[in-house]
Amino acid sequence: MTIIKRLAPMARTAALGALALGAMGTLAAFAQEAAPAATDAAAAAAPAPTMDKGDTAWMMISTILVLFMILPGLALFYGGLVRSKNMLSVLMQCTMITATVIIVWVFWGYSMAFGDAPSAYWGGLGKAFLSGVTADSQAATFTAGVVIPEYVFICFQMTFACITPALIVGAFAERIKFRAVLLFVVLWVTVVYFPIAHMVWDSDGLLYGWGALDFAGGTVVHINAGIAALMGSILVGKRLGYGKDNMAPHSMTLTMVGASMLWVGWFGFNAGSNLEATGGAALAMINTFTATAGAIVAWVIIEGLIRGKASMLGAASGLVAGLVAVTPAAGFVGPIGAIVLGAVASAVCYFFVSVVKIRFGYDDSLDVFGIHGIGGIIGAIGTGILNSESFGGIGYGDLSAAAQTWVQIQAVLVTIVWCGIGSAILYKVVDLIVGLRPAIEAEQQGLDLTSHGEVAYHS
Repeated sequence: MTIIKRLAPMARTAALGALALGAMGTLAAFAQEAAPAATDAAAAAAPAPTMDKGDTAWMMISTILVLFMILPGLALFYGGLVRSKNMLSVLMQCTMITATVIIVWVFWGYSMAFGDAPSAYWGGLGKAFLSGVTADSQAATFTAGVVIPEYVFICFQMTFACITPALIVGAFAERIKFRAVLLFVVLWVTVVYFPIAHMVWDSDGLLYGWGALDFAGGTVVHINAGIAALMGSILVGKRLGYGKDNMAPHSMTLTMVGASMLWVGWFGFNAGSNLEATGGAALAMINTFTATAGAIVAWVIIEGLIRGKASMLGAASGLVAGLVAVTPAAGFVGPIGAIVLGAVASAVCYFFVSVVKIRFGYDDSLDVFGIHGIGGIIGAIGTGILNSESFGGIGYGDLSAAAQTWVQIQAVLVTIVWCGIGSAILYKVVDLIVGLRPAIEAEQQGLDLTSHGEVAYHS
């Protein structure tokens, strides 16, 4: 039976405490070789790890909820936002990214992110192909001595690895080769995602060592995806006819359905990151409600004041912005703080989507950078502030609010630099190998027919 220590931040704290106690016992045994019986007695008295079926069941459900976020949630959300001639291409990209990353995760991703190598940047290849993992292997949770099956933890983190690159495709939707997407994703998760996941969520990781807080993926998922999306929107180039042709969403109905599925699935994303069915999961759950509500209301009010009308697209965008912002903070802030965080993130995201993108002229098709990148940055930094008990947070960690906020800013900057440089290089590599853009005629006709030989709708 193996118990792994590389889990979400608070879980690892408990696990490390147990490991520290074990190390102290070992040192004492060397120092007191004359008293082996005492050591044996102490070891015998240590409680055996226990597995709660409720925790295990909750984590299995959470894992399935995160998959539900991707398929069909994200796929329909993105699919409704593109033109009808590219609907299936988006669905196919989300589907194949999910399947491909599952295989990559099992082959080498899990080991790189949560392996045994004592490195600040990656976990090594000791657990490649899930070497050494069995049905009896166990993973620690937030409570010392309480465990879940390692296979469940592997699957839960696997869904995070799947959704992150799937988010990126919204930035260059309607204008990229299918094989280019798949090649980029395999390279990107290997070079960018797995190292960042290790740095943030592994007890040996660089940012974890700094004390950075990221409950469910503000840096690992959303800033990572947002920065890669910005690089992609610039390097892949603008859609043909951008700024001239009508590129309005072809089905806001499907987008709303997808957004609703994202909200439902996000409870697995956030509350599941607690790793136990306890009060911590309940806190993440209510924050996933309140932050999202605050963000929707804020976006609709701002849009109504500026444009004179509130749109369904705006409400859906605010919904996602709130979910993104609360992700790193879900287990650290209070419900009122979550409302504030969601509202602030929504306002800033609105500004980037409606002003900054137009002013700088980049074609982020579905506003991945404007919502996930910017929302993730606001959420990550806001976590440092609102974690403080003075603002209704739980006050996790030993740092003051100012010190914690500075750590959060540093973590954000590291993620931006690592992802920005890595993503830019990988786009160039993929362009050299298979090319990024389809032929002009293929793009004009639509990627559904030219890339997949089928269409979404038959008139």
